[in-house]
Amino acid sequence: MLTQVAEGVLIHQSEFLLSNAVVVPGPAGVLLIDPGVTGAELACLAKDLPQTVVAGFSTHPHWDHVLWHADLGAPPRYCTAACAAAVRDELADPDAKANITEHLAETEIAGQVPLDLYGLVTALPAGSARVPWDGPRVRIIEHQAHAPGHAALVIEEHGVLVAGDMLSDVLVPMLTLDGAADPVEDYLEALRLLADVAGDVDVVVPGHGSVGDADQVRERIERDRAYVLALRAGTEPDDPRIGPSAKPGWEWVGDVHTWQAKRLTQGTEPG
Repeated sequence: MLTQVAEGVLIHQSEFLLSNAVVVPGPAGVLLIDPGVTGAELACLAKDLPQTVVAGFSTHPHWDHVLWHADLGAPPRYCTAACAAAVRDELADPDAKANITEHLAETEIAGQVPLDLYGLVTALPAGSARVPWDGPRVRIIEHQAHAPGHAALVIEEHGVLVAGDMLSDVLVPMLTLDGAADPVEDYLEALRLLADVAGDVDVVVPGHGSVGDADQVRERIERDRAYVLALRAGTEPDDPRIGPSAKPGWEWVGDVHTWQAKRLTQGTEPG
């Protein structure tokens, strides 16, 4: 089911991790951002779309953001050049899709995620400032927080910030701990970039979690900043997404925080 979150912007939310796909209608068709997650949900999304898909966009290269379904057609599926390079490197491993299947084997969506069209993205030229499509202007804000070549999108005329895997009310910031020289500074810089556009938007759509209004855009930026600064200082963050105040069913986010804090303190690569 599609839900309108602003004039000219709709979302479809998956039951898995409250994942949000974003739909932006244009004159000839829709721009579809981060569709997911199960085959049934993707097929349902295709049925509910008000128009055909003329362009797709993946905000970053993690598996749940580079999915697709045949019912959505075969438009270009854009992403940043760095995102496309990360996907290309992943798919160079012949076991890449098998690894995703194994990763999902213990989850409630085991065997339900279609991977035949996985990762077939089109790299935009490095430094691209806008999504190339015949529709509302969509500004690209590229950064290196959370994943290489991560992009937030500002749907300018509708005042919507599509944040990718940032600014969530249920997930804490998850840093790029492998391969980044300074993952904390990468994240803080991304938050600075989002703060620069916060006054231009009335709605924020995170990759996972609930949609926020204009006041919540800044609140979420500051909450994420406080969390990351606490990680850097080696102190326990006062954050409602972890500990006793965590959303019921999301208590495992505290385990993610504990693991991340340990990794960052040790400064080690995974074994």
